[in-house]
Amino acid sequence: MIISQTPYRVSFAGGGTDLPAFYEKEMGAVLSVAIKQHMYVTVSPRFDVTTRVAYTKLETAATIDEIQHELAREALRITGLGRHLEITTIGDVPGGTGMGSSSSLTVGLLNALWAYKGEVSSARRLAEESCRIEIDILGKPIGRQDQYAAAFGGLNYIEFHPNDVVNVEPVAHRPGFMRDLEQRVLILYTQQQRSADAILEKQSKGTADQFEVLRRMRDLARELRDSIGGKGDLDHFAELLHEGWMLKRSLGFGIATQQIDDWYDAARKAGAQGGKLLGAGGGGFLLLVAPPERHAAIRRALGHPRELPFEVEPRGSRIVFISDRYSF
Repeated sequence: MIISQTPYRVSFAGGGTDLPAFYEKEMGAVLSVAIKQHMYVTVSPRFDVTTRVAYTKLETAATIDEIQHELAREALRITGLGRHLEITTIGDVPGGTGMGSSSSLTVGLLNALWAYKGEVSSARRLAEESCRIEIDILGKPIGRQDQYAAAFGGLNYIEFHPNDVVNVEPVAHRPGFMRDLEQRVLILYTQQQRSADAILEKQSKGTADQFEVLRRMRDLARELRDSIGGKGDLDHFAELLHEGWMLKRSLGFGIATQQIDDWYDAARKAGAQGGKLLGAGGGGFLLLVAPPERHAAIRRALGHPRELPFEVEPRGSRIVFISDRYSF
């Protein structure tokens, strides 16, 4: 049996510039961080000459082509594995909440399947193959940031260039910055789940009309990186985050809802300095940055919503368990 552990991610700025409609014309960039919420994938041998995949559904297939879970199906094809396998996926956070769950799942699947074959995969290989599955094979209208965030882990400034060239730059920071950031961030659940595909498809088609806004969003990712690399001024970081959210919601495409706007306004009045909705928009988790002494007031103002702990995960996808059970 093999078990992989792959982090989810929080994107601070630059979302939308990782779509080819933008980066094929000029460089895109995002600032994102992996967090200690994970997707787990187990791969183990199966006596029957079938493949069994357990997720929100349970399916048993006689051939790879019959597998309905498209990410598992294509990961099996890429790795050259087939029948006699049990695959199980378990996530700490539900899908459709803006944490990059589908890419964390794809990266984790590939890592576990390659390990089952006895191969060690680099973070770059996992990210590139995940992009190949989600974007090239399945045609999902998504960007390329989530796959790299899940595979590499940590806090990164990620650049996107024409011909799908991606550069990952770990962000240097002062001692204690990560601890201070963790103490300031709140991640609150809006109780709305959604598929990002429809929003991202609209955004991709509307990129030409919003190019100047997206360019500024790209530049904010660099400015946020630089604010961390300098004095690590979290007040300035929060102000830039607020500017980025105002720009993102101005794009339209169903990114913001009335509830989200109301929550954000109430949080600001209660002491939040900045924040954003995670992911493509429409629902999921609202991230806020505020002095720790204002957190209780923010929670009260929003009616004490469910909360996700924020802790930075320095490691990307990794294999956390290997047994010597016989493979059929």
